[in-house]
Amino acid sequence: MTRRLEFFFDCSSPWTYLAFEGVLPLAKRHGIEIEWRPVLVGGVFNAVNTSVYENRERPVPAKARYYAKDLVDWARLYGLEIGKPPVFPVNSVKAMRGAFLAAREGCLVPYARRVFQAYWRDLEDISEDSVLARVLQDVDLEAYAFFAWIATAEAKQALRDNTDELIRRGGFGSPTMYVDEDDMYFGNDRLILVDHALGGPAQ
Repeated sequence: MTRRLEFFFDCSSPWTYLAFEGVLPLAKRHGIEIEWRPVLVGGVFNAVNTSVYENRERPVPAKARYYAKDLVDWARLYGLEIGKPPVFPVNSVKAMRGAFLAAREGCLVPYARRVFQAYWRDLEDISEDSVLARVLQDVDLEAYAFFAWIATAEAKQALRDNTDELIRRGGFGSPTMYVDEDDMYFGNDRLILVDHALGGPAQ
């Protein structure tokens, strides 16, 4: 039986950056092609998870300190640089619309990786055209075509459709993964469960 692994993601999340890098070798071990599903996580929060905004307004100090430590620990484990962008949260809508074009051009993984790096490593504002233009140069995507396409109704609808689908299927944030359509997993730390659902580590 052919297994399915869907990965709903928004590059504005550091935990998604971790899961993005972690799911790639996992899928390779199992011989599975990842179905990349770009979303706008703010749209998900607005629809079904407004508690995110309440927690940002009134964080629990002890929990916030642990959250920061936890992120550092995970980043160290993955060998990634994850800093504190001066613009947070960021408007990722252009970058996430662009992910559809990157997928069409066969460079979704390098594109998404560079967007993650620009925001979380280089601490740049990925809502800015100039930042995205440097990302495009690094992955050999033509800037004029990119910016023209992300302004189209097709690009807007594609991102809206994926976001709405995630909500319909019970998702509430990024990253959300599905194994074989309806077996949902949320968060970087659930990759071990995704691995188990797919049959455990390859021997």
